[in-house]
Amino acid sequence: MTTEGLPGPRTLWVVRHGQSAGNVARDAAEAGGASIIDIADRDMDVPLSDLGHEQSAALGRWFAELPVAQRPDVVLHSPYERASQTARYVIEALGARRKDIAIRCDERLREKEFGILDRLTALGIKQQHPKLAEQRARVGKFYFRPPGGESWCDVILRLRSVLDMVVRDYSERRVVIVAHQVIVLCLRYLLEDLQESTVLAIDRRGDIPNCSITSYEIEPGDPPRLALRLESFVAPLERAGATVTSEPDVPVAAKP
Repeated sequence: MTTEGLPGPRTLWVVRHGQSAGNVARDAAEAGGASIIDIADRDMDVPLSDLGHEQSAALGRWFAELPVAQRPDVVLHSPYERASQTARYVIEALGARRKDIAIRCDERLREKEFGILDRLTALGIKQQHPKLAEQRARVGKFYFRPPGGESWCDVILRLRSVLDMVVRDYSERRVVIVAHQVIVLCLRYLLEDLQESTVLAIDRRGDIPNCSITSYEIEPGDPPRLALRLESFVAPLERAGATVTSEPDVPVAAKP
């Protein structure tokens, strides 16, 4: 059955950015038993690590090697530096100029805001904010909002408008979204009509691999829907010999 004329994008790829310098700093802090991550940049300015550049280049080559009629013609990305850098590798590999491909940096795709817990390791949260750690454990990460930060529900609210825009502005296009771990999970929640328990179960399996691909294809129906095709797909990295990593962007207390 043809999918021509169906509302929404024909293909949607959701990609987590490559490994960042923040990922590396987090690992060092956790391994050393530190309470605070030692990194000078604002979270939004943290760049890719050397490995993150390698991963992002492999991702870009994979997209460029798709048949011409299957390649992305829209790239949306978070304004955070690590996601912007990853998106640039995809755009450059496609040989795209702005008149050939739609490129949009969208602040609604930014990382979840951690507020007062920003830069704290799991140990740091328990030491500096024990009552918040207790509240999070009781309420659950889906609804817990740290002071000055966001809950997953807050992130989902802004992503609803992103998906409305994608359906409206990029109907029958092939769209890549480059963003962050929580964004990938919250988009899955929306696109697959998941329940809180289901998306948290996916989260508990492990962190989303850097530069992995979760993809959807439009399917006829009443109404038409974007159906899951790939889940945390890392073959582009494996084929290029790039190390697969799956660290959280920001350390938080243990997963419920």
